[in-house]
Amino acid sequence: MQAFAQLLDSLIYTRSRNAKLALIGAYLKAAPDPDRGWALAALTGDLSLRAVQPGIIRALVSQRVDPVLFGLSYDYVGDLAETAALIWPGAQIAAPPPRLSEVVDELQRITRTQAPAVMTRLLDRLDADGRFALLKLATGGLRVGVSARLAKTAFAQAFALDPDDVEEVWHGVSPPYTALFAWGEGRGERPSSDDAPVFRPFMLAHPLDDRDVDLSDYAAEWKWDGIRVQLVHVGGETRLYSRAGDDITQSFPEVAESYRTPGVLDGELLVRGDVQGGAAASFNALQQRLGRKTVSQAMLRDFRAFVRLYDILFDGPEDLRPQPWTQRRARLETFMSRLDSARFDISPLVDAPDFAALETLRLGAREAAIEGLMLKRRNSPYVSGRRVGLWYKWKRDPLVADCVMMYAQRGHGKRSSYYSDYTFGCWTEEGELLPVGKAYSGFTDEELMMLDRFVRSHTVARFGPVREVEKTLVLEVAFDSIHASKRHKSGLAMRFPRISRIRIDKPAAEADRIVTLRGLAV
Repeated sequence: MQAFAQLLDSLIYTRSRNAKLALIGAYLKAAPDPDRGWALAALTGDLSLRAVQPGIIRALVSQRVDPVLFGLSYDYVGDLAETAALIWPGAQIAAPPPRLSEVVDELQRITRTQAPAVMTRLLDRLDADGRFALLKLATGGLRVGVSARLAKTAFAQAFALDPDDVEEVWHGVSPPYTALFAWGEGRGERPSSDDAPVFRPFMLAHPLDDRDVDLSDYAAEWKWDGIRVQLVHVGGETRLYSRAGDDITQSFPEVAESYRTPGVLDGELLVRGDVQGGAAASFNALQQRLGRKTVSQAMLRDFRAFVRLYDILFDGPEDLRPQPWTQRRARLETFMSRLDSARFDISPLVDAPDFAALETLRLGAREAAIEGLMLKRRNSPYVSGRRVGLWYKWKRDPLVADCVMMYAQRGHGKRSSYYSDYTFGCWTEEGELLPVGKAYSGFTDEELMMLDRFVRSHTVARFGPVREVEKTLVLEVAFDSIHASKRHKSGLAMRFPRISRIRIDKPAAEADRIVTLRGLAV
């Protein structure tokens, strides 16, 4: 456990991607099985320990420490695990610190009723660094600046494997990955995924920063405003995977049930709009279905999901990824004839002679559930990740609005000591300020310092971890789209809001009106 704690501590204070890769790789090569497997599962988000809730940690600390002192400390530090780890007095138990595998075994077995006693015993056997690692592990929020992809890449580099090859077999193995480490160390065969509906890495696009490409070498296609999905049917099983590799089959059971043809497809998950026309609805409609473990009949009726297909990776057992895009497109059109046309269609190609014509089409994309355009090199194979010169995305320009900061909350990980999550609003015609969104990106480190100082010096009320501030600071917010929403008092919800500028030059009274944003809603 101590080695894992040291790894987390080092990762938190390391910004360099290469340095993070080296730290993780060194740990994975030095740690024994199954500790390193559980560590890798924690870093990739594949370790689920549900018995320990944050409320349990607060209650345990309050039994050992003056609750007022704990509350003041938590407000200053901003991170529950860090505060509890530092303030916990310990019981000077003589037993040695537990191994990571011992901790995972205990936490996987316990119930919520047993959790307080087990956590107390484990906390008493660890120092501050170990307690921090334990609490992060138990509550499921490491937040050490490591993505699942980075952790898998670190594993691949440590054992001289191809990262794409590791990604290919990942969903066919499970923690603590003993077969994976045996393969990496040359003690076992490559884990097979041929007979399982596993995820394959998506091919991604680079932003089109300039127009120095020959359009005759590329096919143009719409970039739809849904979520990218992969459909896999192998061995009689169907799975739907998100771009991150998450299994979302249970959220869209009707799509999975409709896909029974062996193969692997790449497409955009959308929801039907108008019942008569059947066109794609806005992302806001799709959002009603995302993340649901059970889907009601009303949901199935009112938000009818379908997939607009982009590409085909496998036709039955045949791997088509090495073939050029033109051949894969022809195979996809043939494959489509075997699918239910109510659930699947093919993203149409866009015919335009030059960039000027494409620009005209792109400008009119916002009203049709379209994010922009894609340019795909006609001879490109299907390769994972972003490869220069193969695929480009040309997204529509973001919308912007001047909003007033209303509330702020501390961030997580490296930002746990800063107020970095901001809720902002716009004015009603009656002069009331109503929230329209929340953002925690788009600003530089220097601007973060400025915003944090503003929050601390202009706080007017506190609600737990949230601070209400004077309504005087205007933020220019960029967002991809805005939708009607019954869940928000303003009746609006922004998609992908980010702070593009701090308008210290603009009076708050001159910020945008709700009615203006309502005119942009789709």
